[in-house]
Amino acid sequence: MRVKRYVVKSMPDALSLIRSELGNDAVILNTKEIRVGGFMGMFRKKKMEVIAAIESGQQQAKPPTPVLAASATRYSNSLSYDADMENSSAAAVADLLKEQLKDYVQPVSPVAALPEKTVPALAVEQSELAEEIRQMKQMIIGFSRQQGPSGQRPAALQKLVERLHNQDVADEWVDRLLEGITDLEDYSTEWGAEKIWAEAERIIKMWLFPLQSEGISPTLRVLNFVGPTGVGKTTTIAKLAAEQTLRHKRRVGFITSDTYRIAAVDQLRTYANILNAPLEVVFSPLELSRAFTQLEDRSLVFVDTAGRNFRNELYVSEVNSLIQGQSDSDTFLVLSLTGKSKDLDVVARHFSLFGVEKVLFTKWDETESYGSILNIVLGHMLKPTYISSGQNVPDDIRPFEIDSYVKQLLGAAEDE
Repeated sequence: MRVKRYVVKSMPDALSLIRSELGNDAVILNTKEIRVGGFMGMFRKKKMEVIAAIESGQQQAKPPTPVLAASATRYSNSLSYDADMENSSAAAVADLLKEQLKDYVQPVSPVAALPEKTVPALAVEQSELAEEIRQMKQMIIGFSRQQGPSGQRPAALQKLVERLHNQDVADEWVDRLLEGITDLEDYSTEWGAEKIWAEAERIIKMWLFPLQSEGISPTLRVLNFVGPTGVGKTTTIAKLAAEQTLRHKRRVGFITSDTYRIAAVDQLRTYANILNAPLEVVFSPLELSRAFTQLEDRSLVFVDTAGRNFRNELYVSEVNSLIQGQSDSDTFLVLSLTGKSKDLDVVARHFSLFGVEKVLFTKWDETESYGSILNIVLGHMLKPTYISSGQNVPDDIRPFEIDSYVKQLLGAAEDE
């Protein structure tokens, strides 16, 4: 039996390769989603790993495991050598190796053990097996570098992990941050908290730097706001409209489609009257053209949309139909920092699928955990724009600043 591993973008791609290389009689043994590539653990792309096989003819039955065991032993010895250098036990290496190979090595059944029967020999491609084990070896070495002489994680690293968990940072980003620190050439398990914090701050800033946003561009004509119910979209619109009017002298106007919530239109109309700005109410996407015609003398139009249960993708598509087709426009996804991390993740994922690229966070003053910002921004490649922290218009809003955010996220090393 010939077994081959494919890493592709989608299942159709895999099927095409399998048919061309293994033929129509090939069978798929296993599929799973993996992440490959990236830089410093970031920007890795989703791929599909597919294991396929084809029988290459009947051969004299012989247990496949000794062949693989010999190969595994050689690699295990190599792994043990490297792991010993990194204070990792050979037993741990062997366990991980066994776990890594379990998808490829099938236990010998009683039928296969009978001398009068023949079974296909399992011929795993050596180059692919070597690559799998090489990756596992790097993982073991990386893990061992996080351990001190006693086999425990150094106190400074453990304090960092506890801080990040208290801030509700997802395990994925905690692990990548630890990997980024311990992979440094000059890393030492003797590093104190101050040094660990400095490196953590540097790495997180490096992650966030490509996602910097200029906020509201001076040439922007239409700014849409989308997000769940109760996150403060209308108040946020009022803050930004006041800022653009008072500080940047722009002539603003408002459009709202939020006709579901009681007094929602009246709330925005109050702010519009204070700013001496016109307000148009629309009940469907077909009325948008009329509304923009009425506001053609405005240099910046804020569009307020209804808050719905955006964990349901149907509602997301409805809002998306309202904000598409506008020239010189941008869209801010508004999320509350008091929301549950899983709910925020679902909403962000749904909107990012429809092309929303920027996010604004509200209720900064109502929480002391800011890890969800990191989770959302890095997990969905959304650009953070503003932070809203209260009800005062227009004062309680500010542009998102990477330096101040990272310092708030990590806190001071001596305080941990």
